[in-house]
Amino acid sequence: MSYQTFQTLIYNWMALGVVTFFTLLRITAPYGRHTRPKWGPQISNRLGWILMESPVMIVLLYFVLTNHEKQNMVTWTLVGFFLFHYIHRTFIFPFRIRTRGKKMPLVIVCSAICFNLMNGFFLGYFFAHFANYPSDYFTYPQFIIGVILFATGFYINWIYDNKLIHLRKPGDSNYVIPTGNLFNLISCPNLFGEIIEWTGYAILCWNLPALAFLVWTLANLIPRALAHHKWYKERFAAYPRQRMALFPFLV
Repeated sequence: MSYQTFQTLIYNWMALGVVTFFTLLRITAPYGRHTRPKWGPQISNRLGWILMESPVMIVLLYFVLTNHEKQNMVTWTLVGFFLFHYIHRTFIFPFRIRTRGKKMPLVIVCSAICFNLMNGFFLGYFFAHFANYPSDYFTYPQFIIGVILFATGFYINWIYDNKLIHLRKPGDSNYVIPTGNLFNLISCPNLFGEIIEWTGYAILCWNLPALAFLVWTLANLIPRALAHHKWYKERFAAYPRQRMALFPFLV
């Protein structure tokens, strides 16, 4: 495949992400508290996480490993950052959340698998065939800034996922209002952290597939945060009115 054809495919993929963004502003995806029986058959929440997150690693590694002779330390480092996130999201996070009895719609699992297959393909194909990072790329400003943002975003995401996990006592299914630190400013600091993380990744990679991944991250997480924020306000009469949904003092 020529790079021009590859670019065209990614631009179309990003355009679809923009369409998805506006669609999700109108239709709330059935994640977690928004799950409804009308979305069809459901499977174990934990199994669903593993099934839908693992394909991106498999596809990415397939392309990179089958062309391993073309990779240098920079490329392996960029791949490593991506795998670091997804190993945690696939094999650690699902076993930390308190999901006993919770299920997710199979349609969400299938759509997420397709999403991850596409992203794994674009990133993997780029790293395998088009990546040409110089050996001193580790000293480039975009790499340094990107690593700082990636690490900061991962930390924020992990910290606030952890706070949400421990918000309720074991066996308690009631929702409560999260408070403290970033929760005093926004409803979804965990999603805010993930956006910072993938913004950092797009900067440190400085390639089109990583930018496309960020576009899709925004397309998915912004509507989800807005839906969560609306749900909190409708469920809790005392929910802080000054609190934003996702970006402090903005949205």
